[in-house]
Amino acid sequence: MIKHVVMWKLKNISDGDETVKKLKNLEGRIPGLISIDAGTDTNKGSAAFDVALISRHDSQEALNSYQDHPEHVEVKNFIGSVVNERVVVDFHN
Repeated sequence: MIKHVVMWKLKNISDGDETVKKLKNLEGRIPGLISIDAGTDTNKGSAAFDVALISRHDSQEALNSYQDHPEHVEVKNFIGSVVNERVVVDFHN
């Protein structure tokens, strides 16, 4: 199993709920995607990001397929239009 963790700082914090909704709607729609969780920040500290995603995938190949899946690409394009900064880490668990 591989975990995919992404955090974003948004141009406008009001886009947070829509971003989370779009991410959560991917669950059950992409082969090899075991689970997906996303939420908006409650910390509000200076180092905090606005939205976080944690997804679990069957394998590295499943994560690669997820990245190219048309439904994920649609969400990725939306997020690209509302984000200022992105960080990501993938790790085996």
